[in-house]
Amino acid sequence: MVFRVEAYQNRFLSPGQRRVDAILGITALEDVGARLPPDATERNELVVGFIVDKSGSMNGARLDAAKDAVVQALRILDERASFFVVAFDGAAQVVVPPTRATEAARAQAAEAIRVLFAGGGTAMSSALSQARLLFAAFPDAIRYAVFLTDGKNESEPRGSVAAELTRDLGLFECDCWGVGTDWKVGEVQEIARALLGRAQIVPEAAGIAAAFEGALLRARAKTLKDVRLRLWTPLGAELAFVKMVNPTLDDLTSRTEVKGPQLREIFTGAWGAGETRDFHLAVDVDVKAARAAGDEMLVVRPSMVFSTWADTAWHEQEERSPEGRVFASWTADEVLSSRIDRQVAHYTGQGELAAAIQTGLELRERGDVAQATQHLGRAVQLAHGSGAAETSKRLAQVVEVLDAANGTVRLKKQVAKAAAMELELESTTTKRSRRR
Repeated sequence: MVFRVEAYQNRFLSPGQRRVDAILGITALEDVGARLPPDATERNELVVGFIVDKSGSMNGARLDAAKDAVVQALRILDERASFFVVAFDGAAQVVVPPTRATEAARAQAAEAIRVLFAGGGTAMSSALSQARLLFAAFPDAIRYAVFLTDGKNESEPRGSVAAELTRDLGLFECDCWGVGTDWKVGEVQEIARALLGRAQIVPEAAGIAAAFEGALLRARAKTLKDVRLRLWTPLGAELAFVKMVNPTLDDLTSRTEVKGPQLREIFTGAWGAGETRDFHLAVDVDVKAARAAGDEMLVVRPSMVFSTWADTAWHEQEERSPEGRVFASWTADEVLSSRIDRQVAHYTGQGELAAAIQTGLELRERGDVAQATQHLGRAVQLAHGSGAAETSKRLAQVVEVLDAANGTVRLKKQVAKAAAMELELESTTTKRSRRR
């Protein structure tokens, strides 16, 4: 086994109750490399794509810093990895085609990158499309991209990025950064969420190099490719929703792939040794199957599916874990049925916290001081109650906290734009609940 899957839930329902909630805690074991066939790890080629904005607003320190960051990041790759560089303004340009990361290739790439100059508009879908075409030449590799922009997507029709992302799903993963404060959080988050990555802010150009370096170190640690969470439900039970709740919040319901009448799969990308993710599942039991007191049924059987190399070919491997199964047990004992599992409660609270922050910031931007104060006050209260110290610190940059326990706050009149953007971005980053 290379994955540990554990279910956390209150399995007891009152007679006639239909909804079952559970948290699946999934961990790739620390010694995952030793548990795979030797050829599997050797065959795990990494391909990295750098997608860099070179529009007119990048002129000067930002583009210079971005070029330096790419050149420095290339030094992290060894000769088993490949890379390419795409730059974009109103259109995409392949600056460095896919190549092995040899010392000579890195030096040649540095020369091509150094001569880039800024100018033109911003068309993000053209860059993503070009990256997709380049990644397509490596169907068996772990494919990862870093995306950097400093502006709004103003040089193409609305909906172009969303349409492109439907073609990119499952083909590569992408982390995104916005440099400065003139870009739209929602636009960059849309790309990151669809491509299983994170959107982050780099307030100053000098921080781009560290962001790229950290991203490539994480990508290089990936061991398992094409990992999917497979969920089987019996007749009489239907998956209502599935959300990733750690390390970030993301509703994955619309991305579930139907594999059969009772089978759903969710693509989760590549995993590294020791990596953990938590998922919130909700299952509705058909009213005809909602049992009387004393009855019990299995409502979800999860398994982890991934690709591994053996006998000169890639094969699908599936692991089932008895500890990950989710049950429903009907009882007349109200004390049992009224309990809320601690893990479910924790992540439900994290979701409420994120919603309060995002709504509050949106209302603040509109000038609705009273409603913004109410929502951000609730966010302060939730963050204080859950011990989310980092979120509390970020909230304090936007509001003056008068009473954290009761959520009494006052909006600050002068707020650094970068602080508000960082709070919005980080609101979906969660703190993992301690396991019992």
